[in-house]
Amino acid sequence: MINIVSRSGSVAPYLKSTSQAVASQLKPLAAPVPLPAEKRVHQPLPATLTSYSLSKSLPTGNVSITSGPAVTTQIRYAHTDIQIPDFSAYRRKDVKDSNVRSRESADTRKAFTYMLVGGGAVASAYAAKTVVGEFVSSMSASADVLALAKIEVKLSDIPEGKSVTFKWRGKPLFIRHRTSSEIETERSVDLASLRDPQHDNDRVQKPEWLILIGVCTHLGCVPIANAGDFGGYYCPCHGSHYDASGRIRKGPAPLNLEVPFYEFPDDSTLIVG
Repeated sequence: MINIVSRSGSVAPYLKSTSQAVASQLKPLAAPVPLPAEKRVHQPLPATLTSYSLSKSLPTGNVSITSGPAVTTQIRYAHTDIQIPDFSAYRRKDVKDSNVRSRESADTRKAFTYMLVGGGAVASAYAAKTVVGEFVSSMSASADVLALAKIEVKLSDIPEGKSVTFKWRGKPLFIRHRTSSEIETERSVDLASLRDPQHDNDRVQKPEWLILIGVCTHLGCVPIANAGDFGGYYCPCHGSHYDASGRIRKGPAPLNLEVPFYEFPDDSTLIVG
């Protein structure tokens, strides 16, 4: 290794050159053979020369590098005058001295650290709440479906003895204004004779109003109102007969017609759903 000083008398070298011999990939490096003593030449430096400069032997133009399997010498040039940047102007005064403990500085910045962490936690919680809320609301029913979830019916438009059919949630809805004779007939039915025993009082809130879902419990057909052997509903598909209380009396249907949830806000209004 050879260090070359570019300027005579300089404290910090400007350019450093390193020469290194490496083994060739084609043949091994031959062992050095020492010269005999009589062939050695000693040339002392002049007494007036105090420093030896090799600046004239340094390359002044572009440096070319040759590489290959037969090259056995590597020459590397590295600058040693690179200055390390100083960031002291950006540091706080209480941490510039590396010999002084900075515990006091940490104590003064605790409030700022806690405020920063707390603010980040609140923002993260609010963002998580918003994401979860949007995700849950995307799975809920749409506005048009919610609008059909309930139906309001004006009962004064249905005369006594008539049955009116409405569409509710994609299903037929039967609303029947029963007469006093129909009410007495259905109340006097023997429950032991019913396939699906259910008293008439358990299927109505007001005796004169019967609210049913018009879907046959056999195979989902739509029965016909005011028809059949019992004066209630009749399913012509497979011959199921229901009475004026929506109870199965004859045919293959196993259960009574379903009674939906409903309420009477006043005497002339019915809300189903």
